Amino acid sequence: MDNISFSNYLRTIGKGINMARPLDRTEARDAARQLFSNRATPMQVGAFLLLLRFRGETAAEIAGLIEGAQETFKDNIPKCRPDIDWSSYADRHKQQPWFVLAALLLAMNGLKVLMHGVEGALEGYAPTRPFLKALGIPISNTLQQAAKSINQTGFAYIGTESFCPVVESLCDIRQSLGVRTVINTLARGLNPLGAPHQLIGVAHPPYMPVHADVAKILGQPYCTIIKGGGGEAQRNPLKPCRVTTVNGSIIGEEVWPALNPEKGINWRNEILNPELAKSLWLGDYLDQRAESAIIATTAIALKQTQKACSTSDADQMAASMWNSRSSLENFSVP
Repeated sequence: MDNISFSNYLRTIGKGINMARPLDRTEARDAARQLFSNRATPMQVGAFLLLLRFRGETAAEIAGLIEGAQETFKDNIPKCRPDIDWSSYADRHKQQPWFVLAALLLAMNGLKVLMHGVEGALEGYAPTRPFLKALGIPISNTLQQAAKSINQTGFAYIGTESFCPVVESLCDIRQSLGVRTVINTLARGLNPLGAPHQLIGVAHPPYMPVHADVAKILGQPYCTIIKGGGGEAQRNPLKPCRVTTVNGSIIGEEVWPALNPEKGINWRNEILNPELAKSLWLGDYLDQRAESAIIATTAIALKQTQKACSTSDADQMAASMWNSRSSLENFSVP
């Protein structure tokens, strides 16, 4: 699209109840190009994000915005294709990110995982990066560095600011606008190295079919979306877990049974100490709920990647992998 001003897109989505309409995928992609190249004023950016938030973003709009964001780093993509793209954008969760250990367990057993996300709030919360630091796992500063780490260890984590800073800079706009925006949704779908499998966690179930529709529009081969702990891709082992899946053009839904049914457990009462990550892995700290969360989350990825045929097989395979885990030293390469 040539010479379509950003104000025209604002007019399209905000003209009024009877005259406004959603952007199509092409329009959303062009709007993203302008948004992410600083051709829109701060006032226009805020208006655009709030209008989408108020009306509710369509899958086509999100898909176009993702494509526009991906264009900002397409020239820096190395030749490395992990098996799983694992997004971590729940920046204010009050549960330990045990899913990090699930990702490492998968990498230790032959699956290549790229995890990406934002820094997240620190005081009173449990973001992903301190967990990685406690485990001695370096954070990649470029996609090339991430590719090297994946090739050497099977796992890499990269901050969004290191490969798509234009998106990362808008993730914190919530502080000014007072609400989350489509940026928090599209970031989960960036998949910078083009992994065939995406694993996405959401805090609110209505976003599950939206992410599935986006994955289908973008031609993502496989995608699994779960309502996870704190909005991350972490299965709660204490209750049934609803899972939305994308397999080519087919969107499906599964309900995984509770791995260890318990009542009256409040995850928000966890001790939010990242140092417990390594202690749990080494067996120096015992927490059955945490171990079950790791096993349960690993199981979902095993079934997604066709390593297990059923939910019960996946749970059993994940438990066996956890019980036979080895040293984390291999993940500490710079």
